[in-house]
Amino acid sequence: MSTIEREECWAATMRVCMPWPGIMAFYDGRIENKRLYSQEANWLDDGAYSLGTATYVIYQGTEAVVYDTHMSLRHAAFIRHTLQSQGITDIRVVMSHWHTDHVAGNGAFSDCEIIACDLTRALLSENRERLETGKPPIKPVVMPTATFHNCLTLHVGTIELELRQLDIHSADGVVVKIPSLGLVLSGDTLEDTLTYVTEPDRLDTHLKELARFKQWHFQWLLPNHGRYEIIELGGYPRELIDATEKYVAQLIRLKTDSSLANLSLKEFAAESLATGAVAWFEPYEAVHRHNVEQVLALEGTYVDY
Repeated sequence: MSTIEREECWAATMRVCMPWPGIMAFYDGRIENKRLYSQEANWLDDGAYSLGTATYVIYQGTEAVVYDTHMSLRHAAFIRHTLQSQGITDIRVVMSHWHTDHVAGNGAFSDCEIIACDLTRALLSENRERLETGKPPIKPVVMPTATFHNCLTLHVGTIELELRQLDIHSADGVVVKIPSLGLVLSGDTLEDTLTYVTEPDRLDTHLKELARFKQWHFQWLLPNHGRYEIIELGGYPRELIDATEKYVAQLIRLKTDSSLANLSLKEFAAESLATGAVAWFEPYEAVHRHNVEQVLALEGTYVDY
């Protein structure tokens, strides 16, 4: 893709790095005062782009696995073009879960094997109309071509990948553990600054699953939403799980102590922020308010901020 073509598409601000040998990160967003789709509220500008989104590619020789297809077809086309320009022709996709900014680019890989857990396929089918009529629309929704339950082992050349389900953030969460690197590609199970609550009725389950996650053997994490400068250097240490665990536990306490709803994000997540495991990022203030409202709505509680 030429410089002119790149500047004319949504991927003009895409940053590409190699946090590990055999792993590429395609990162876009977290750019102040820039929007891609509309000045009106929409999931792309006010979520994926404002918070920053990474897609990861594990590759060796002519083979590659793309972990999520990014926030738009144009981003996905840029990723595919980059891979093909490097002689990579055997491409598979692994989906972390069914949400918009992780499936929007599936169409650019519609001739490839697209792998997801069986629950992701069911949720995509259930939410197809919502995705295809959203702002921006994802149309058509390209479905996975192969599914698994609980776990699946893949190989990219000699690199072993363990696909494992984790019920964190979304019931259909799938992470990729790479034992040879001591690394986990963690999708949306973890974020910096904080997790985005989409299933407030499952927070207790998410907390238990975070505890299970901590029992695995690995050293580093690459989330889909985080700081580019941390991703570029190889990712986050395991303390990112601790920070998420503390935040989810605090959200659960809202159910019995609604006064916590009046705390700012800096106050609410003070313990985790103090450790440096996560860093305050202003757009996450809105995410935090959303999270609090989700939990209180579930409990039938109203708080006037």
